[in-house]
Amino acid sequence: MTETGTTRPGVTERGTLDKAAAENFPVAPFFLPKDWRTDLMAVYGFARLVDDIGDGDLAPGGADADLLGVSPAEAGDRLVLLDAFEADLHRVFSGAPRHPLLRRLQPTVRRRSLTPEPFLGLIAANRQDQLVTRYETYDDLLAYCELSANPVGRLVLAVTGTSTPERIRLSDAICTALQIVEHLQDVAEDLGRDRIYLPAEDMKRFHVQETDLATKTAGASVRALIAYEAQRASELLNEGAPLVGSVHGRLKLLLAGFVAGGRAALRAIAAAQYDVLPGPPKPGKLQLLREVGVALRGEG
Repeated sequence: MTETGTTRPGVTERGTLDKAAAENFPVAPFFLPKDWRTDLMAVYGFARLVDDIGDGDLAPGGADADLLGVSPAEAGDRLVLLDAFEADLHRVFSGAPRHPLLRRLQPTVRRRSLTPEPFLGLIAANRQDQLVTRYETYDDLLAYCELSANPVGRLVLAVTGTSTPERIRLSDAICTALQIVEHLQDVAEDLGRDRIYLPAEDMKRFHVQETDLATKTAGASVRALIAYEAQRASELLNEGAPLVGSVHGRLKLLLAGFVAGGRAALRAIAAAQYDVLPGPPKPGKLQLLREVGVALRGEG
């Protein structure tokens, strides 16, 4: 291996993991036990990298493609990269993965007895993003969230050894809500990628055209649509919120942070009068802390 090849993995890995600080919701906060933080960051590294592949946001230079065995001629083909990434994921469970983030994931998989299914779901979601850019119905969007968001919550429960069928059901509601919130925050950014995650049937109901989403500020119809979808996300968060009270200790604080992050983001969207087109409305730290307290007390 050349000298350049020996340095690329570390650079690639750091660049991906450094993005954790910019996430809406806590990834592996300091108050968790060290072994949980280690394993959650390994899971995050996988999820972040597969999203970067799907969004075309890999670090320049082609290091990730090279690590996955993809030729320079095909390094710009996201479907080829996702296929190579999936092949490397299978090596996590039955061999020696090539990518450093997947090598980092392998001890976590073994220690926590994780299965391939949630990881495959995240890959499938990003593969779907290359093929499907519009969603006709809310149910279609929920099916996408089943792949793109719910596996993350299931992995958190698995890493912390707290999975039960009821907790998985509640976690799915929270994760789907958080995905919808992110879609609402990122309407303009997603449109720039030629993706719309607002159900077409709802756009028709509120008389919203795609061109209405490309303006600098939202008109009354777009705001009404965003308010409608925000209410749906809020209801899902409330449905899943009992998950917080079903666990104890530091995990309870982590899960309260997820619920609080979603609620605070929804309040920020409401405070912006549902005009998300200038950029994602972001909650302040004080609002987030208030919402953490509400979630811990089981209110909402």
